[in-house]
Amino acid sequence: MSAIADAAVYSWATLPVDHPMEMLARRRVIGQQAMISHVTLEKGCFVPSHSHENEQFVCLLEGKMLFRLGSSRRELILSPGEVLHLPSNLAHEADVLERSIVLDVFSPPSATTGIDRKA
Repeated sequence: MSAIADAAVYSWATLPVDHPMEMLARRRVIGQQAMISHVTLEKGCFVPSHSHENEQFVCLLEGKMLFRLGSSRRELILSPGEVLHLPSNLAHEADVLERSIVLDVFSPPSATTGIDRKA
């Protein structure tokens, strides 16, 4: 029987907010094998091209975002209810077309992601 003492419940509303870049607010829960981020991006926010060793799932809850992927800069528009899977080390950037709310899931977890690093 496994112990449930290690289980935890978090409320997005009470977690600390950081602003790793302009027009972007983020709250995170960091576990041992994965990390989830609740991210609010204002219309007009631009997330510059970056990559990271983390595998990432972008779950768009509200809004609309234009992504450019890889060296070919393939474009796709993500709409509410869609999930974009970004494999490890795939370069990606995004234009926020409408105020957007995203749940980002990263594995493995890390203290920083590509948006935390200044070019």
